[in-house]
Amino acid sequence: MKNCQLSLLFPPTFLLLLAFSLLNPHAAKTQSEDSVLRKAYLENLQQLNRPHPDPSERARNVFASFERLSFKDSTWDAWQKRTGELPPNFEALPDIPFLPELLVTNEGKNPTPIKTLSQWESKKKVISQHVKQLLSGTFPDPPENLSWEITEERMEGKIKVQTVVLKFGEHPKARLTLEVFLPPGPGPHPVFMSQWNHRGWVQIAVRRGYLGVIYAGADVFDETIHYQEVYPEFDWSALMTRAWGAHRAVDYLYSLPQVDKEKIALTGHSRNAKLSLFAAAFDPRITAVISSSGGTGGEIPYRYTDERHANESIDYLNSIRPQWFHPRLRFYNGREHKLPIDQNSLMALIAPNALLLSSSIREAGGGDPWAIEQNYLSLKKVYSFLGVPEKVSLRFRDGKHALAARDIESYVDWLDLQFGRSQDTWENKRYYAYDFDTWKQGKNPSDTDKNVPLSLAAYLNAIKTGERTDVNDWQENIRKWTRWTLGEQPEGIAASPIVSLSSNTDYMDLLLNRPAVSNGRRQNIAPYNALGDYQHGALYLPLDKPLTKESKIPVVVYLHKYINTGFDAEMNPFIRECLNKGMAVFTMDLLGYGSRIEEGASFYKRYPNWSKMGKMVKDTRDAIRALGQIEGLDSNRIFLAGYALGGTVALFTAALEDQVAGLAIASAFTPLRSADASMEGIKAYSHLYGLIPNWGFYSERPSNIPVDFPEILASSLPKPLLVISPEQDRHADLQEISNSLESLEKISDQMGGKHLPDQYIPKGFNRFGLESQQEMISWIYQQTQMTNE
Repeated sequence: MKNCQLSLLFPPTFLLLLAFSLLNPHAAKTQSEDSVLRKAYLENLQQLNRPHPDPSERARNVFASFERLSFKDSTWDAWQKRTGELPPNFEALPDIPFLPELLVTNEGKNPTPIKTLSQWESKKKVISQHVKQLLSGTFPDPPENLSWEITEERMEGKIKVQTVVLKFGEHPKARLTLEVFLPPGPGPHPVFMSQWNHRGWVQIAVRRGYLGVIYAGADVFDETIHYQEVYPEFDWSALMTRAWGAHRAVDYLYSLPQVDKEKIALTGHSRNAKLSLFAAAFDPRITAVISSSGGTGGEIPYRYTDERHANESIDYLNSIRPQWFHPRLRFYNGREHKLPIDQNSLMALIAPNALLLSSSIREAGGGDPWAIEQNYLSLKKVYSFLGVPEKVSLRFRDGKHALAARDIESYVDWLDLQFGRSQDTWENKRYYAYDFDTWKQGKNPSDTDKNVPLSLAAYLNAIKTGERTDVNDWQENIRKWTRWTLGEQPEGIAASPIVSLSSNTDYMDLLLNRPAVSNGRRQNIAPYNALGDYQHGALYLPLDKPLTKESKIPVVVYLHKYINTGFDAEMNPFIRECLNKGMAVFTMDLLGYGSRIEEGASFYKRYPNWSKMGKMVKDTRDAIRALGQIEGLDSNRIFLAGYALGGTVALFTAALEDQVAGLAIASAFTPLRSADASMEGIKAYSHLYGLIPNWGFYSERPSNIPVDFPEILASSLPKPLLVISPEQDRHADLQEISNSLESLEKISDQMGGKHLPDQYIPKGFNRFGLESQQEMISWIYQQTQMTNE
């Protein structure tokens, strides 16, 4: 079994402290030891950080000055060197793998439910301090010397358009330009305010009776960028300076008799959505806020933005846009579960004012509907506690990142409801509405503890003592309980045989950014053929290998991660390299992702005793059978590969499908019986993602789970196996994974030892970078050559 040495992966200081922790797990660290540990974390982080673009190399960019980390520091490294700040001692911080509970104090230590408004107000103060410490930085109090001047005024029909310049002090850059659109009549009018580049949004709102305002806090015109120079004693981020600019605009609005002060709305899209949340969180005068496609730092929690979800992670965002958030946030790269707060915490500061979370269900890199729904569910508890559950809402659209007039009209519809200007109803449509407690009603798991297979460790011990040698019987019992795990698959009929491939695509391919490679050609099993229950799939073939009886091309079935766009252009490097090695690649959308989001929304209403994972496995098995029918493909060399969710689906499939020639997975599992409080564990599958409800019966007693991942992998032997397990994956226990693979090696020996499990341990967090992809592809290619012999 191949395994990297830790000494090659960790800095020396980190190894020293790792040894100390293992030898003294309960020792109280001195201040000196704490400092050494924190320096080791920093050294490790500096090795893993993605580089931040040098502002000097971006001179041609019109926003070059915006690329600085702050007024004082050009880069994160410069900030760290100047301040000497160290990461926290993560060992001392509580593990919070799920979203922080808002109505609880001392979470992770001695949790106490919040039952009174005074307790909630105290919790808000704690959240505010965390936000300033980790996200926004500190910022000035409102200026006491605000003045303004109307520098331009004109009429457009009956709308008075004014350019207003606010000033607050003697510094020449202590200013903010507004454009104000006053509707006819004395008012008071509700206000629709946004940033300078959203004038078109305001245009629609004004036509519907709103007083409109845009202010110079956007990329196209940003006067707030200078506030860091005006107030150098504060360490605020660029997004917070823009949010503070919104506060100054509200100062001005409060001076106008035409303004209804109870109805001031702030909206923003993308990065402007992020700053709008900051603004509303720290200024209750903003009585409604719409976060539109804000992504990470917007509607999506940081805990669900690592590479598994293909959103902009803290790691990624703080490398390309380090000025948006406080530099301390970067300390939590790969340790998001140690954050004391998350986006639900920031948004909770807005309550009881109105809040709308809006995004596309298929927005690449920034619109994960599942993650947004997790925020919404958390916030709903707070709004209900405050007696205004209707004040927090969802709006999903289809399409990509940009908006159209239909979306803005809908935003104004929502504001009309919140401001009492309409009596219509609002539907908070969800696409991932599964709830474990609802699902389990009427289901009895009492017989599930009978005749379960021995665990991998117990079986090895039985072999050692001579009590068991029946590996095939043990494997078959594991498969039996694996099928139980996946739920009851309803009876059905097989799809018609594949007659021919097609170049036609589903309409969704016009919307989604599907993979496109120059060294291959794509053929589709759709729309006149189908995989299993009318599923589509895409087959990428090498250009120089036509499909003939003699070609016998090996195939890699590559399954995607937790990504709302399904299989997309992120797969390009993987597919391209497979094609270079003469291997075909087949891929498809998994249930609940890409073109199948709507299909997955009502799954448990339609199939209450099955599971989403069971359906994903069935679809994958159907794909394997279909590939075996295509002339020119080698049905004896069909390999499964996948990262994160895709890898988990692959390992379940390999356990049940004989036609699988080999299995290569990355960040696909951790043994659940030994998962500690730092990980989502069983609840990730049964409660959080709704993939395997049956496992939920064991969420409080994981040691009793009938089959765990080590046994499921054992049941796929003697198939070749590669497991890629990053050294600092917060979702997995590397040592337990490595121990399991060593045990699997012994099972393989028991079966003749033809294929021993391989393990590759890449440096860093939960990522599936090019190095890991190359390792996986090379391994699969090697197996195809061995199989071909």
